[in-house]
Amino acid sequence: MLSKITGEVELLERHLSVMRVVARQGPIGIMKLTEELGQPQHRIRYSLRILEQMQYIKATPSGAVATPKAYEMLANFNQDLEKLIMRLASLHQEK
Repeated sequence: MLSKITGEVELLERHLSVMRVVARQGPIGIMKLTEELGQPQHRIRYSLRILEQMQYIKATPSGAVATPKAYEMLANFNQDLEKLIMRLASLHQEK
């Protein structure tokens, strides 16, 4: 079970990295994202597809751009992450 969770965290980490680069440098194409993040093109393409489905990015002829929803999520990320860390810590203490 924990290995599955670890894999999901790694996937979320990649999605977040892609979203941060798109927000910072967009519009940006898949080739530039691949170069910037050092990830295989198929992984970047998958992250872009997921982020677009979740409405965090939008595809344009010039490349991916971040949506207002992405900027809002990134602005609140540290606060939301702290809440998650506290929840995980309480699970750890319950053992």
